[in-house]
Amino acid sequence: MPKMKGHSGAKKRFRVTASGKLKRGQQGKSHILTKKTRKRKVGLRQIAYMGSQKQERAMKTLIQK
Repeated sequence: MPKMKGHSGAKKRFRVTASGKLKRGQQGKSHILTKKTRKRKVGLRQIAYMGSQKQERAMKTLIQK
């Protein structure tokens, strides 16, 4: 039987930290930036971490067990 492949889109979007949390980029910063305030755009540059419920689901797509 062939190997199970991980989700290639998830591999590009998430990184696993040393403590096991999932690190992700912020959404909503790629286009239509003119109507967003400077404060909001600066906040979107920050790295975000996933919550526990979504983290379990995302880990399954990364590992594919």
